[in-house]
Amino acid sequence: MENKLNETVNYLKNEGVDTPEIGIVLGTGLGGLVSEISIIKEFPYENIPNFPVSTVESHKGKLIYGSIANKKVLVMQGRFHYYEGYNMKEITFPIRVMKLIGVQNLLISNAAGAVNTNYKKSSLMLITDHINLYPDNPLRGKNNDDFGPRFPDMSEPYSHQLNDKLRAIAKEQNITLHEGVYVPVPGPNLETKAEYRMIRMLGGDAVGMSTVPEVIVANHMKLPCCAISVLTDECDPDNLAPVALSEILEAAAVAEPQLTAIYTELINRI
Repeated sequence: MENKLNETVNYLKNEGVDTPEIGIVLGTGLGGLVSEISIIKEFPYENIPNFPVSTVESHKGKLIYGSIANKKVLVMQGRFHYYEGYNMKEITFPIRVMKLIGVQNLLISNAAGAVNTNYKKSSLMLITDHINLYPDNPLRGKNNDDFGPRFPDMSEPYSHQLNDKLRAIAKEQNITLHEGVYVPVPGPNLETKAEYRMIRMLGGDAVGMSTVPEVIVANHMKLPCCAISVLTDECDPDNLAPVALSEILEAAAVAEPQLTAIYTELINRI
C-alpha cells in the first residue's frame, strides 16, 4: 500500500495539488458544497493512479482541488462503499492520501436514516459517536507504524473542537442540528423492521452505509475529523413504508443548503 500511496500523492502533487488544508467527503446527494469552491482542478477518479472508481449513480466520482474561504480544500465528490465490492483498505485509501498530501482536518457528510423517531427527514445530525456493525476493519492486517499505532484509541473519534464549532455555527444560523450515534451497516439493502429496532436498542440514532471506515483511518493517522448526517428517511418500525432512492435524494436536496452553509462557515473558522 505504501508504494501505491506514494504514487498517488506524487501524481496529485505533480498535477498542481499543493498542501490542501481541509479534506471533504461528500455523501449521497450532497454535492452542493461544490458550488462554494473556487475550483483549481478536477480529477475524475478513473484518472488518478490507484484510486477506486465510484459505481453509485448519485456519486459523481471526482476529486476536486480548490479553495473555500481562502483555504485550500481537497474534496471527494462521491465516496466508496463496502457494498460496491471494495475492501476496507480501498474504501479508505483516499483518506490516507489526503493526510499524506497535507490535509489537517477532515469534514465528512453522509445520507442516513433516522432511527431516533424524534428526528425527522431532511434535518441534520451531528455524529458524536458510532457503533460499528461492519464485518471488516480498514486496520486489519499488518500495521504500518509510520501511519499510526497498532491499537489506535477511539475514545473521541469525532473532534471535540470541530464539533463545538459546528454547534455554535448551527445556533448562530438558526439551523437545527441534532446530535447522535451513527450506526453503519454493510448494505446495500435497507433494513428490516426488526433490524431498526435492534439498532435503536443498541443506542443508535441514525443508520447508514459509510463514514465509519473513513473515521477509523483518520483517527489512526491522527487526522481530526467531524461528520454530519443528512437524515433522508424516517425508520420507525411501527410505521415503516418502502422508500426509493429518488425519495432519499429529494430529502437530501432539501437539507443540503443547510449542510453547505454550516460546513462553509466551519472552513472559514478553522
